[in-house]
Amino acid sequence: MATNKMSGGDILNRALQRYNVHTCFALAGTAHAHLLLSMEKNKATHPWTVISSRHESATVAAADGYARASGKLGIAMIVNEQGLPNAMGGILTAQLAGSPVLVLSTLHAPSQVEVNSGRGDDELEMVKPFVKWARSVHSIERLEEYVHAAARQALSGRPGVAVLGIPGNMEGLAAEMAEKAEINVTIPVNAGPSDEAVERAADLLAKAKQPLILLGTGAGLSGAGPAVRKLVQNYGFATMANALGRGLVPEDLVHSFSWPLAQVAARHADVVLCLGIRLTQRMGYGLAPRFAANAKFIQVDVNAEEIGRNRMPDIGVVSDARLFAEKLDAALAKRGVKNPGAPKWVNEAMTTRLARMDELGRGDTGPIHPYRIARELMEQMPEDAIYVGDGADTQNWMYAILRIRKERAFMDHYPLGSMGIGTPLALGAAAWAKEEAGNTGKPPRPVVLVSGDGSFGFYASEFNGAVMAGLKIVSIINNDGGWGTEKHGQVKNMGTHINVEFGHCDYQLIAQAYGANGVRVEKQADIAPALKRAFAADGTTVINIITDPEAGRVRKEDPRVQCIAFDDLVSSLKTHYTPDVA
Repeated sequence: MATNKMSGGDILNRALQRYNVHTCFALAGTAHAHLLLSMEKNKATHPWTVISSRHESATVAAADGYARASGKLGIAMIVNEQGLPNAMGGILTAQLAGSPVLVLSTLHAPSQVEVNSGRGDDELEMVKPFVKWARSVHSIERLEEYVHAAARQALSGRPGVAVLGIPGNMEGLAAEMAEKAEINVTIPVNAGPSDEAVERAADLLAKAKQPLILLGTGAGLSGAGPAVRKLVQNYGFATMANALGRGLVPEDLVHSFSWPLAQVAARHADVVLCLGIRLTQRMGYGLAPRFAANAKFIQVDVNAEEIGRNRMPDIGVVSDARLFAEKLDAALAKRGVKNPGAPKWVNEAMTTRLARMDELGRGDTGPIHPYRIARELMEQMPEDAIYVGDGADTQNWMYAILRIRKERAFMDHYPLGSMGIGTPLALGAAAWAKEEAGNTGKPPRPVVLVSGDGSFGFYASEFNGAVMAGLKIVSIINNDGGWGTEKHGQVKNMGTHINVEFGHCDYQLIAQAYGANGVRVEKQADIAPALKRAFAADGTTVINIITDPEAGRVRKEDPRVQCIAFDDLVSSLKTHYTPDVA
């Protein structure tokens, strides 16, 4: 009698292959040994690269980085028990960032479920409120169906995290799969806008004197770059981008700006088109004083629940960002809208801000200022590099100087802000860069990780996995010897600081311990040579740059250099940054 028995591991492998992914992330092998064995045995037909990690949160975050860089499904393998609680930081980061990540979590076998377990019968209970989808599969005959359901949830609509719980014994069991047709893998196509909505939006924008397009992750996920670049070219719109929206239009400080840098100009816009961007705290909630109270807002999002978040728009459109932008171009052309040239109002609003930033970190002697690192990096960093940011003060400094010029070339720990997560994000991005290089025959896109010394300490062991996988990461540490943003905040408010210093540690030795390159830089003249060597090297390099521990004080005292504001209430207008501050 003909038979086609397959193990649970083989079934999982066959299902995952359908998503054109060749890299996955796993902590050890016990939890998913049969799946990993199937991947190894069948690598001739579908080669897999398994990236090892040292903490479950990093496992998921690496899959997140892979998904953000590639646009594909990120796959993370962990065990439930202690693994799922450990993974929550990575899971929340990916979910809030809108990353399509599939987490495979082994569960207890049914016979091992404790009657009076303190965690109850549902082992996924803790994660369900924080992800897009979480289910447990109870029959090996339905395992493939559940994998595709999970992947579809992760990839469709607004992407997010799907967690599939698999009993620990299921991957080793066998099921008869003969004559069973493969499940048709389909990801729903997002809907476009109504003609009426596009016409109303075009009417507003055609009359605008100082229109502004805000680009967020939704625009990046939808592939709206070509359509938005056409809008800029045809009609001269100013754009400000955040998160995965950065790089859709190359940041030239003429038409395209990063939100952290140019946000001080946002209140001068009279019509604001929000294209796949959430109006959260980072965006000033879309309210005054960050934006003009009487500005007209057009909000476009694939998720209807986002429409009216914090600020009620004048026009709300439930639509894919790319499809909306394409239709908008045609509607504006029909109205005869002309390109008025560069939107000078943005740079005019930033004049004082940019002048102050340009004053700092210019000397060739004395302690190294973080702006010096940023400027040297912009001189050395290839245009197609994938930039990963981490830290608090460090992010603020880098945002002032950083320019992103390619799509899917920027990521950070926003919006959750989980410190240290940048390291595994960079691991995932570098894994994709290597996979992509294998497909194209070109050198892998370099991945640059810039972090503070505090954030570097969270997941430093992940460089072990980077070295084992032969990944190339240029990791730069802004080492000011402590929790800079906390330290200077305490000094400003209390006149002293407590429990915020840990010294200028030799973090480069950690890199060397794992087999990566490591260098300590203490002189300004040594930054550029260290960067050149790191970009030329085959593997990963950690550059530990000792910076001025007092540099962060000015960021607390001078609103002109603040690129991230943590307080947006109108009642605090006098204390948080505003373009009117001299």
